[in-house]
This record gives sequence, structure tokens and C-alpha cells, in this order.
Amino acid sequence: MNKLTISIFGKEILFEVLKKLKLFSKYDIKYYKDLNLLKKIKNNLAIVFVNNLKEKDSLEITKSIFPLIIVTKSQFKKNNLLGSFVEIINTPLNVLDLEKKIVSLLSKYEFNKRSLINLNGYIIDKNEKKIKKNNLYLELTEKEINFLTLFSKSSKPVTRNFILEKVWNYSKETDTHTVETHIHRLRKKIQDKFGDNNFIKNSDKGYYI
Repeated sequence: MNKLTISIFGKEILFEVLKKLKLFSKYDIKYYKDLNLLKKIKNNLAIVFVNNLKEKDSLEITKSIFPLIIVTKSQFKKNNLLGSFVEIINTPLNVLDLEKKIVSLLSKYEFNKRSLINLNGYIIDKNEKKIKKNNLYLELTEKEINFLTLFSKSSKPVTRNFILEKVWNYSKETDTHTVETHIHRLRKKIQDKFGDNNFIKNSDKGYYI
């Protein structure tokens, strides 16, 4: 099993210290002097040292990678400029606190990744109950989330009876227009928000996206 990678930017001394500690032996720790490389490197987690963190600096850094820990001397509080998987730690730095922060941040990040579904250019966030595309988002109901999840798990059209059984727990013999009504409402919501009038298609084999 590959080790999780932690990339350190700005403080080589921290890299040298962590490499020697047994507590961090479960990680593959790397050091980079050039902060610009943060945009090009794919990591499990990055730690960036910034002497005086300003708002414009935080915006530039958080565009690069997630999850991310920013270590700074300045008393910069986390705000809405920072992403969900960015943490601020003020110096002096305690390595035990740092390790706890790493574990917590990675757990949160992995949980979020498992809640995301890529569906034909849209991102379904099961945790936030939203569908997102091009910086726009639309809130969904629990039934709509379950409904769209079916499409992500099937490469073939999904039949009406299958939808009834999996989403509404109805038997195949149930005579109802629930699916048709649900799809009509969801199509309208998607069209109003994203301008997509061809979101859910149907054929004689069922519905598909």
C-alpha cells in the first residue's frame, strides 16, 4: 500500500525534522523550495509556510491544492476566502498538534470525496445535497439524490420499475406516475438553473443521462 504524500513548501527544517520522527514514518514526506510548484504537484496533503499571510496570498494558495495546511506567523483567522479543506496553524509549531491536524483534515477530505459523484459533467454532492456545474449549484431533495445516484451506477438506461423499486421501495406492479412526475420536476429545476433542457433523456429501454 502506497504511503500518503505530504509536500512541504518554505521550511526545509520542518522536512528534516519530520523525516526523523517515527510518528511521521507512515507518510512519504517531500520538500519543495519553489511555492509555484504547488500548482503542478498532485499530493495527498501540502503544508505551506507563509511569513505574513494576506488575503490575496490565501486566495492564490488555495487555488492550488486540497487538502492544505498553511503555517504562518501572522494571526490570520480562517474565513470564507479559504476552502473547506484548508487549515491555518500559527507558529510556534507543535509537531503533535500538526499530526492531529493532518489526520483530521485527511479524514474530512476523504469523506467528502466519497460523497461526490461525477455525472455527465455535473457534480452530485451527496453530503451537501447539491448538484453543481460551472460555479452554479442547485439544492436537491434526498429522493432526487438517490434518483441521480442510480444513473451514476448504471451504464445502461434505467427502467421505470427499477427506479420505483430502488428509490421509492414500490413493487413492480404498482400503478403510479411518481417517476414521470418526479422527472418532470427535476428537468424543470435543471433547466431553470443550468439552462440544460436535455438533462434526463428517455427511450424505449428507460431513462438515461
